[in-house]
Amino acid sequence: MKKELKLTVNGQPYELYVKPGTLLVEVLRNELDLTGTKRGCESASCGACTVSLNGMAVKSCTILALQADGGDILTIEGLAKGTELHPLQKAFLDHGALQCGFCTSGMLMSAAGLFHEKPTPTLDEIKEAIDGNICRCTGYNSIIRALSAVARGEYKEQR
Repeated sequence: MKKELKLTVNGQPYELYVKPGTLLVEVLRNELDLTGTKRGCESASCGACTVSLNGMAVKSCTILALQADGGDILTIEGLAKGTELHPLQKAFLDHGALQCGFCTSGMLMSAAGLFHEKPTPTLDEIKEAIDGNICRCTGYNSIIRALSAVARGEYKEQR
């Protein structure tokens, strides 16, 4: 039997009905058509499914949708404002921090969670924040360079 689920996703309120065992990543991808959140390992190992739930970076493959009831979710689709990229996205582009792109949305959402908590994180804090995200293409150096540039204030939001 389906249960009511109320969420705000990327600033948009939603009311839908889901089965109790439905994962948050499934609702985002299948019900709301927000496919930027990737399904990778489905065991919280790769971080490709990372989103922000009430300001905290979480792996949506490990959260039941009903656990997020009433929550405020930000996905990669909501990070940019219109055509203006978020500073993290700009830095990733400028520093070559993406290659195949599969990990990019989860990596950016993990970083967004860090910068939400600490606007000027240290190098160690940056490394710790992305520790739960696997990238098989970049070797992490370009990702760390991009995030360090944001931490140094080289990228500002234009809002």
